[in-house]
Amino acid sequence: MTALLELVHMPRSTYYYYVKKSKEPDKYANIKNEIHAIYHENRGRYGYRRITLELQNRGYCINHKTVQRLMKELGIKCMVRIKKYRSYKGEVGKIAPNIIQRDFSATAPNQKWTTDITEISLFGTKIYLSPILDMYNGEIISYNISERPVLGQVMDMLDQAFEKIPDNTGLIFHSDQGWQYQHKQYQMRLREKGIRQSMSRKGNCLDNSIMENFFGLLKSELLYLNKFKSMNEFKEELIKYIDYYNNKRIKSKLKGLSPVQYRIQSLVA
Repeated sequence: MTALLELVHMPRSTYYYYVKKSKEPDKYANIKNEIHAIYHENRGRYGYRRITLELQNRGYCINHKTVQRLMKELGIKCMVRIKKYRSYKGEVGKIAPNIIQRDFSATAPNQKWTTDITEISLFGTKIYLSPILDMYNGEIISYNISERPVLGQVMDMLDQAFEKIPDNTGLIFHSDQGWQYQHKQYQMRLREKGIRQSMSRKGNCLDNSIMENFFGLLKSELLYLNKFKSMNEFKEELIKYIDYYNNKRIKSKLKGLSPVQYRIQSLVA
């Protein structure tokens, strides 16, 4: 034993300390069982923050850092990830001014649009959602779901949206400084349609918080409230959710109407 300890440069006192610790009962044994149960009850959709909240609901007084550490010991982590796709690669094209300046208000449809891309990781694969949102009523004007974040995804989204509006309306279209939005082909399509391009400051998510809010709703109302068997099933449910969000999901700030209902009512008025 002495030779082994000398080989690994471990003091004898340290060795006996860990031997003693290994024989002590695990004071977190019950909580680990609860963490494991909560995790599997929710099909791996809960991360350490939600598991902490559920533990507290079940009467355990524990903080999120301890839960995070225990989950690492158990070898479990949230299976669902939805995050902003970081497409910034430096100034690879022309940077547009920030015309919006966090003023997300609009007095009519198709005055101000915004777009972004979010990455969804599920069952070991990824998809990318690229939507256009009207700041007037929060309606999703068009979107594209792709397995890769390529320029064609964004251009298809534009083509869908541009079929719904005439040319030269003076619409302001806001985004971050992602490489897709700096691309000459993308910017040329905006100019041809008579649209003014606006960009957030680099690395400032608050400049496009209205789209971040939509992605947050998508996460809480679709990913965490449903069980999926495959990525294909999730895609089908994602399409249904966007239709539900546009046509049926009411908002208090829209006077209890859905985005589409509010737009129709405003046009009639």
